[in-house]
Amino acid sequence: MTDSEDSLEDQLAALRDHLEATAELPIDPQTNRWLGEAEAVARDAAAADVDPETARKRIQQVQRLLSAADDPDHEDAVAHCEAARELCDRILQ
Repeated sequence: MTDSEDSLEDQLAALRDHLEATAELPIDPQTNRWLGEAEAVARDAAAADVDPETARKRIQQVQRLLSAADDPDHEDAVAHCEAARELCDRILQ
C-alpha cells in the first residue's frame, strides 16, 4: 500500500499498477470493460509528460469509472479495486 508521503508520481504509478493487475484476472466482461477504461486513463495520468493538474483531472475520471464498475467477483480483483479507490482518494486530497 502506498503511504500518504509517497510522491504524486509514485501514487499514480501504484494506481496504474493496481488497475493493470485486474486485466490479468477472470472478471465479468461488463466490469472488465469499466476497469479497462479506468486502467487506460490511469496509465495516461502516470505518463511522465503529464502535469499534476491534468493528472488529477484524469484521476477524477478514474474515480467515476471505478464507481460505475460493479465489484468484481474475483478476490484479487476486489483487493486491487479497493486499493485503486483509496489511491484516487489520496491523490485528490
